[in-house]
Formats: sequence, structure tokens, C-alpha cells
Amino acid sequence: MSIVELARPEIRAMQPYSSARMEASGGATLLNANESSWAPPGDALDCNRYPDPQPPALIEALATLYGVRSTQVLVGRGSDEAIDLLVRAFCRAGEDAIAIQPPTFGMYAVSARIQNAAVLEIPLAEDFSLDVEAVLAALTPAVKLVFVCTPNNPTGQRVAQAQIERLVEALAGRALLVVDEAYIEFADTPSVVPLIDRYDNLAVLRTLSKAWALAGARIGTLLANEEVIALLRRIIAPYPLPRPCVKLALQALTPEGQIEARKHVAIVREQRERMAKSLAALPVVREVLPSHANFLAVRLDDPATAYRRLLDAGIVVRDVRRYPRLGDALRITIGTAQENDRVLAVLKHSAMDSRDFADESAWNKQA
Repeated sequence: MSIVELARPEIRAMQPYSSARMEASGGATLLNANESSWAPPGDALDCNRYPDPQPPALIEALATLYGVRSTQVLVGRGSDEAIDLLVRAFCRAGEDAIAIQPPTFGMYAVSARIQNAAVLEIPLAEDFSLDVEAVLAALTPAVKLVFVCTPNNPTGQRVAQAQIERLVEALAGRALLVVDEAYIEFADTPSVVPLIDRYDNLAVLRTLSKAWALAGARIGTLLANEEVIALLRRIIAPYPLPRPCVKLALQALTPEGQIEARKHVAIVREQRERMAKSLAALPVVREVLPSHANFLAVRLDDPATAYRRLLDAGIVVRDVRRYPRLGDALRITIGTAQENDRVLAVLKHSAMDSRDFADESAWNKQA
């Protein structure tokens, strides 16, 4: 059975919207899309014209980067768009479900609930590792998509390829396994993308937002077998990527851009190790969770006070206390050495202030 047979039948049968740029392009006089014939002031990218729905140059660059065929690539507005497309294509409202392992990236559940699809939560193990057998035991026939984030956001742990293979094999004919590798460039773990040719029920999310420094350009990629990509192209927005964003992405993927990105990834890895050791030595810190991403989840004695003091110092970190089993944690992105030093200084002073307050309270009791 083809994996797309699990998709909604009305999606498989629908006639997709055919944009003007899809029907014809390349002519000298474009009068088929009701565009303006005049470029806006300062424009050098023909922004008066609609962009290609799936820009060929970018598709080829991403296919080369990730080691797949161009027919296995769908590019859109960040990974969020790909997540939404998958849920809309595979989950019937009020009938189907997705499976997630909390604590994990929140957009999986948000996209499902917008579609009125159920969300089956199978918690990560006590050490925040993925329990494959627990996932398989909990799945119901309603589950059409299983999301696995590796390295996981917000905890930072990675999932071994053998575990991914165990899952995808067990899900054959039952569900599509979606592996989110948004942070894989920061991990000493190979991507599972090469497995796509072996398993038609495997899809992989990648992004240029993190290691490639293009969060503001919103370039996300779904890698999957050709049938899944063709299905999602039926329902993706007609012109998802603005021309300036495509240009930035192509510049980032040049040989020079790739050298720069690798240099910054190496710095993040070094700083991550330094920060993990330095944070763990602070009295206000209970634990620093092991991370293979560009962030650290940090358990603190008083996370609310730490968050407020960092904010007062102009440093914004992520409050993740709403996540299951992270009620005492903040997530701190690894920045430049100077930015990281500022974080450590604020938390160190916070620890000193707390100790002084405790000493003063003890003295007052004795008095």
C-alpha cells in the first residue's frame, strides 16, 4: 500500500489550484497574472511579479545540500508550514490523530488542533529519551502522523537512528513518521534523510532558520518520497516564498555561505559545552540537561526570579515552565561568547544576592 493512501481521500482526489506562474512563465511580456507592469521603488528582484511556487534553483540547491532528488523536496515558509500541510493532508477533522512525545515542539499539537485532529501524547522517558516501545504500544488506528523531534526542542536530547528505523518499520502501512531535524546541524548525529529511499512512510523536516541564520527569511523544507511531496504540492499556497527570501537562501547555500555556517556551528558547539559546565557550577542551578542543539534547558531553584533578572538586564531567554516536567526550567539559546558571559554574570549575581538574603534572614532570626 502506498503511504498516500493514508491521506484524506478528498485531498487525493482534489484538483489543485493552478497559478498563473505554474501554467506559463518565461515569456518576455507577462500579462497572465494581473500583476503590475511597474516595479516598486528600489526593487532589483522583479517583486512586481509573482515568484515561482517552488523556485527551481532553490529546490536544486536544497536537494544537493540534503542529498536527495529534487522531486523529494518541498520548500515553504519554515517548518511550520510543512507541519500544517501534513496535518491537513493526512488528518480528517474529528476522526484522525497525531502522536507526539511531550515535552516537545508545540506546533505539532497546534496544527492538529486547528484541524480538529486529536493529539495523542506519549511522554518521553524519565531522562527525556524516546521510548520507542511505549510509543508503539500507545498508538491507535486513528493516528496518521507520528512526530519525533531530534534533537528535541526544548530538552535537547537526540534520537538514535536505530530507534527511528524501529519506529518507521513498525509504522509501515499505518502512519507517516515525521522526523523533525531542525537542530541536527548542531549534533554529532547523522541525519536520517538517507532512509527516505528505503521507507516511503518517512518524512524529514529541515530548516534554514537555525544553523543557516535565516530565521527571518522563513525557509523550511520537507523531504519525503515523491508521492508525499506531490500530494502536498496540491494544497500548498500558490506563491509561498517571497523573492527576497529565496535570494537570501541561495546566497547562504553558496560555498562561501556554507563555510560561514559551519564556522558558526562550530562556535555554538564550543560555547554550548562551556555554558553547560559554567551553568552547572552556579548555586542557583539544579541541573543542565544534556543538549545536542543550540540551546540548553536549565533547571533552577527559582526560575521566575532568574527569568526576571535576566530580562531586567536586557537578556531574553525562553520560559519553558509550562512544558510537562519542566516546571523549574528556562531554555537558553547559545549566543556569542560575550552574550553567554552576560547570562552567566547575571545568574552569578543572582546567586550572590540569594545567599546574602538568606544570611540576612538568618541573622534577623538570631537577633
